[in-house]
Parts: sequence; C-alpha cells; structure tokens
Amino acid sequence: MKLHCAAIAIAMLLPLVTSADEPAPTNPFFEKSPLPFEAPPFDRIKDSDYQPAIEEGMKRELAEIQAIANNPDAPTFANTIEAMEKTGALLRRVQRVFGGMTQSNTNPTLQKIQSAVAPKQAAHRDAINLDPKLFARIKTIYDNRDKSGLDAEQKFLVERYYKNFVRSGAQLNDADKTALRALNQEQSKLTTQFRDRVLADTNAEAIVIDDKSLLDGLPESDIAAAAERAKGRGMEGKWLLTLQNTTQQPPQTYLKNRDLRKRLFEASIARGNHGGDNDTKAIITRLAQLRAQRAKLLGYPTYADYNLDDEMSKTPANAIKLMTDMVPAATAKARAEAARMQKLIDEQKGGFTLQPYDWQFYAEQVRKNEFDLDEGQVRPYFEIDNVLQNGVFFAATKLYGITFKERHDIPVYQPDVRVFDVIDSDGKPLALFYFDPFSRPNKAGGAWTSSFVGQSKLLRTKPVVTNTENFTKPAAGQPALLTFTEVTTMFHEFGHALHGMFSNVKYPSFGGSAVPRDFVEFPSQFNEHWAMEPSVFANYAKDYKSGAPMPKELIEKLKKARTFNQGFATTEYLGAALLDMAWHTIPGDAPLLDAATFEPESLKRYNIALDQVPPRYKSTYFSHIWGGGYAAGYYAYLWSEVLDDDAYYWFKENGGMTRANGDKFRKMILSRGGTEDPAAMYRAFRGRDPKVEPLLEERGLTGK
Repeated sequence: MKLHCAAIAIAMLLPLVTSADEPAPTNPFFEKSPLPFEAPPFDRIKDSDYQPAIEEGMKRELAEIQAIANNPDAPTFANTIEAMEKTGALLRRVQRVFGGMTQSNTNPTLQKIQSAVAPKQAAHRDAINLDPKLFARIKTIYDNRDKSGLDAEQKFLVERYYKNFVRSGAQLNDADKTALRALNQEQSKLTTQFRDRVLADTNAEAIVIDDKSLLDGLPESDIAAAAERAKGRGMEGKWLLTLQNTTQQPPQTYLKNRDLRKRLFEASIARGNHGGDNDTKAIITRLAQLRAQRAKLLGYPTYADYNLDDEMSKTPANAIKLMTDMVPAATAKARAEAARMQKLIDEQKGGFTLQPYDWQFYAEQVRKNEFDLDEGQVRPYFEIDNVLQNGVFFAATKLYGITFKERHDIPVYQPDVRVFDVIDSDGKPLALFYFDPFSRPNKAGGAWTSSFVGQSKLLRTKPVVTNTENFTKPAAGQPALLTFTEVTTMFHEFGHALHGMFSNVKYPSFGGSAVPRDFVEFPSQFNEHWAMEPSVFANYAKDYKSGAPMPKELIEKLKKARTFNQGFATTEYLGAALLDMAWHTIPGDAPLLDAATFEPESLKRYNIALDQVPPRYKSTYFSHIWGGGYAAGYYAYLWSEVLDDDAYYWFKENGGMTRANGDKFRKMILSRGGTEDPAAMYRAFRGRDPKVEPLLEERGLTGK
C-alpha cells in the first residue's frame, strides 16, 4: 500500500512547472510521460537518469508532506489524507520503473544505484512516518472519523493511514524513533545486498557441460537453448545449465545422468552457503534479528506477530495451524510417492536409495508408467504465444469481455518484451499489459507481476501492468514450448494482472493489489483454474506444427495425473512456509542465530523434515522472505488457496465460466482493490466464509 508507510509513496501526476526561460528537462522522469497510459519512455531513459530523479523525487515529496503537516488550517480529510494521496508524483514515476528494472533487467550500474539510494529511501520514509505534526493531524481526523461525513471508502482510508503510521513508529518516543531509524537503515542495506548476492551466485553456480552425451534425456529444444546460453557467455561448443530460483531444478526431470542431476541439485542448494563474496548466511541471520528487534520496539512479541496483525490471518498461530494441520496428510502422501519411486528404482536394479536429486526424474518415470504420460508428449501443445493469446487472453475475454491487441509503438526495456492494449467490453481502453517471459542472466528468478502505473480515479491514471516470468528462451528459430506447470504460471501471473487492470478505486492507496498479503494471491491462484477448463484448454492446447488439438486420450491422462506428486509439492511448500515462520517468530532479544543449524532444527520441530523433500527454498536463497516482501508471509499462498478453491467451487455450482459469473467476480473482488476488509469482501461475494475442503480435494489430500 501507499499510505507513506513501508512503501514508496504513490501520488498524483504533477507536471513539472517551469518558466518560459527555463530549458525543458532532459531527464524523462521529470515530466509526465507523453506515451499512452503514461507508459515509461524506455527509448529515452538512461541509467544515469534514475538516481537524480529518485533524490529529487524524495526532496519534492518531503516538501509536499511538510506543507501538509504545517498547514495552519484545522485538519480535514481533504487537506490532509486526500492531500497526501496526491503527493510524490516524481518519486512514484521513477521508483516504479527503477524497481522493475533492478529485478528484471539489472546491471552493475543499477545495483550500485540501488545500494546508494536504499538507505536514503528508508530515511525518507521515516521522515514522513515519524513526523509528529503530520501524525497529530492524522490522529485528529481518525478520532473524528465517525462524525465527519466521510463515506465508507474515505473512512477506511483514514483508518488505514492511522494504523500504518502507528505500525511505522509514529507513537514512539524520540529515543525509540532514533533506534527505529537505525534498524530501518541497516535492514534496507542488507536487503539490497541479499538480492545482489543471490543473483550473482545463481549465475555463478550455473553448470558448464563439455560433453553433450551428459545431457541425454533432456529435450532437444532445451539442449539447443543450453548451447545458445553458453554461446552468449563466450563458450561456443559447450552447454550451460542455469539455475531457477527454486531448490529443485527443471532439467532434473529429464537428465538420465545421475551424477549430473546431483551436481545440479548441489549447485542449487549451495547458493549463498559456501563462503566467499556471495554468501548470505550473515545477512539473513542479521535480518531476522533486526526484524525481531523492530517488532519488539513497536510493541509486538515477534516480527510475525507484527506482520500478521495487518493480514487476514491476524496471528502467527492461525497461519501456523493452517499449515501444520496439513503436514500429516502431505508428508504421508510424499512418503507414499517416494515408496513408489524406490520400488521402480529397485525393479530397474538401480542399487541406490532415492535422493532429493532423483525425485523429479523418477516421479516422471512413475507418471509415465502409471498414467502413460510424459512431459515430452504434452509440450508440443503448449507453444507460448498460443498459450498467451488463445489461452490466457481467451479465458479473460470469455469471463470478462475484455480483448487484447498487440502494439509495437510502445518502447520496451528488452527486445523480448511484448506490449498489448487491453480493451474493456464497452470498447474503451482499460490498461496496457507488458509480457516479459524469458530468463536471462540479469533477471531475478521466479515469476511476478508489477505495475509501472497504478489505477486511480483521483489521479486520473489507468493501469500499466507487467507479467514477468523465467521460461527458457528457445534457440533462434525454435518455438518456446512450455510444460503444463509453466502454463499454469502464466495463468497465475495474469490473475495478478487482472487484479491490477480491473482496479476501479478513487484513492491510489487502494489500487489493484493493495490488499493484505494473504489475500493478494487469491485472484492469481483463482485464475489458474481456467487453464484446464475444457473450452479454454481446447482453444490453446494445439500442436505447434499442425494446429491439431490435443487428443482426448492425452487430455484424460493429463487430468488423471493432475494430483500426481502433490505430496511432494505440498510438502516442499510447507517446508519453506514453516521455515519462514520459524525465522520470524524469534523474540526481540534473541541473539544472532546459526543459519546452518536453525533450518534443520526448525523443520524437525514442525515435523516436516523429510530428507528426500527439501524446502522449496532453503534459507540462504529464499528471496521471497529476505528480498521480496513475503517475510512471515510465504504462508499466504496457502491461505489464499483456501479462498481461490472455495470461490472456484462457487463458479462450478453456479453455471461455471459465464460472463455473468465473471462480471460478479470482477465487481465484487477484482475491482475493489483494498477499499474494504477482505474477509467482508469475500463473504459478500460467496455468502459465507471460505471452507478448506475444496483445497484438500483439489490437492488430492482427502484420502479419496
């Protein structure tokens, strides 16, 4: 959220005012973009533009805030809260772009700038959040909110401002404010260092292959892509296996060479954990300690208590219970899956015990044996552009009536990026959508959604939204063929995009995904369900060469295998989510922890320490919690999954994928942003609180 609290201020587009004699500014951030939707003018933006614009943006915003704080008139919603919603135009403009580039298209210059400005930005936020005059005005409005004639959205905004200022330290005494500033400064520096080290180590741990025969089993398209990557790094005639952000690596599914699978796995789990310049152990233990100290200063027993106080779950106990209640079923299923694989290994006279680096490979063999299905059979039906336009876009058109048109006149930050107009059902422009699908060395791992421009009626802005993924880029002239997991990722991220594009709120603090972390994954995970909807699937699952639809028997095999390996998937997720909670439930006076022992001890404590199923992310490269905003929040995917599966069952009970149902979901969930309590929002849509049974059924954990 904006709210001038623990986030970059989001504000009104204020054009730079110059006299007739002043030269036009050369820094493109110093003026509103002339492009459609105020899209970033990437053809004009230089690396050298960012730092001056960020520093000037902070200077201007602080002056605007001080003018509000020093206003001699009695505080009102209009002259304080709404006025704050209009501040920080320049800072917002540059920070949204800079934040996007440091994640998706970084370089040493941008990393140096990030290191320089991160502590300044922390100090800037503190200068606003800890201003006693400003908080006094907010408190006066908050105390009188029930008798000021405010509408429901305005009243909720006042309450959000007040709570966020309190949570940012506005009520602390001067000595504690000084201590808080120091904690925030150090945390901002360490967060930047963590991101840089993980990216550097992920690139450094890539495996160079000299002998093509070692790649036996890997699809030819992946082998060609590995050769292309090696060539790009000056190693023509070799092959390069790069790492994804997760513990398990996609090539392990196919590689027949067990030693290479082991090398790949060990390279993955070594990230940040082998000494040297890219080691992260000291960073994460200090970050955990800093967060605990910060929470204690603000009156909370742990950082998780602090963070979840503002989420749907409300307490760590509630979040942990949801997860630990699932541990027995998940681990039992994972052990059963492991037994099936071990049986196969023994039948093949393998002579070894299943190890973590064997899991993906033998899971694929079991799937072939039990379901007569292998990934290589289905990938030709999932060509990336077909999935995007005839799958993801088609589903959105069917549900919500929106349409898409690619445009080539909008400058982009990287040649692989594509841009689309999003047109509403009434023919009016709704949003601009950027699609950045392929992995590259200067891009953070994983997949995410961000925005260059947020929606706000107050600011008269429409959304500019980006989906970023890390799919393997094919060799020149070859198609990009996806796994079904990657297809699901595309639907997931576009669910986030829809949340941003359908935002229809007045105040920028409430726009799009400005909702609690354990609600924000609801729209994205809900959108995943349409990937296998028969009418949608039939429209995109076509052979990339012939255009022939996927045969019915292959579709049935895919459906039957839907919950295959869910014991593993659920267990590795729960391992990471409970590990996150362990790091963030240490008390405020805890000493520095030993990263090497803390992780295994924590997993054992939660009864999820399966040697063959390591956490989806191990501590030293867990970017979600140390560099991404999911600290004490990785559980949110599961919490949101309860909502999304329950909502999907409502669709199934009420006619399925119809425009009427889509319009209701858009009106009651996707368009509302953060304008009301999400639990109340969900109840209004569903008619009751969510039930967990649909989730258990969808994951195949009911025992049926």
